Amino acid sequence: MTGFGHVDATPSTRLGTHPLETMLRSLLNLTKRMLAGVLLLLAGTVALAQDVPAIAAASDLKFALDEIAGKFQQDSGRQVRISYGSSGNFTRQIAQDAPFELFLSADEAYVFQLAAQNLTPDRGVLYASGRIVLFAPQGSKLKPDAQFTDLRAAVADGRIARFAIANPEHAPYGRAAMQALQSTGLWAPLQAHLVLGENVSQAAQFAVSGSAQGGIFAYSLALAPAIAARGRYVLIPESLHQPLRQRMVLLRKAGDTARAFYAYLQQPTARAVFKRHGFVLPGEAAG
Repeated sequence: MTGFGHVDATPSTRLGTHPLETMLRSLLNLTKRMLAGVLLLLAGTVALAQDVPAIAAASDLKFALDEIAGKFQQDSGRQVRISYGSSGNFTRQIAQDAPFELFLSADEAYVFQLAAQNLTPDRGVLYASGRIVLFAPQGSKLKPDAQFTDLRAAVADGRIARFAIANPEHAPYGRAAMQALQSTGLWAPLQAHLVLGENVSQAAQFAVSGSAQGGIFAYSLALAPAIAARGRYVLIPESLHQPLRQRMVLLRKAGDTARAFYAYLQQPTARAVFKRHGFVLPGEAAG
């Protein structure tokens, strides 16, 4: 000691060489690395949260696709935002630059149309084929049969005041319903009784609610317990209408989550859900 309050620093206690400072520097560097990792993780989480793509889907897919989207979120941690409607209306919206990243159409012709306009990177993939049913709600005097025998009689004897189908101008399932009625000679007799839904889900709603005495809509909707419990239905032979070949396609603005969902829809988990909801899978015969 050389004076009051002053201590000579030995080499082992000078700043920068003391073991305590070395430890503190190591801790500081470790903290910086950990903070950088947390920030990187948070940035990735925010980016993932922002990547919730808008998906356009034909309304016959409502129950199947909601289930698949839930499984996709469980398996990947990613979400999608699905809008349901008629394939024709979605095609027009996409051509007008609607912000969709993936389109699941009930008619592959709409996908081909978008591809021809260079709005998609390719012509997409076939994911399913659909079926239609003749449905009579509870309380209706119509007895559904595959050849429309009682429907013909009901039109003639006045039991049918209203009959629901989707609008055939832009809804593929409405077009299939029209073709089935034309094939059986009932299109003209039913003209005055038709109630047109904007899409096939709305047509099903009209039929199930009892506001119509019957209707034709998607088998995938008729299988839903909430609908099946409210009436009777029969599958319409595929020979009565053109095939409902359903195709999906990525749009040019598709991001990572949309691409991941597109791939997921082609995997066994999603295919099993489609099949359970009444769709015929590519390469398989109708049951």
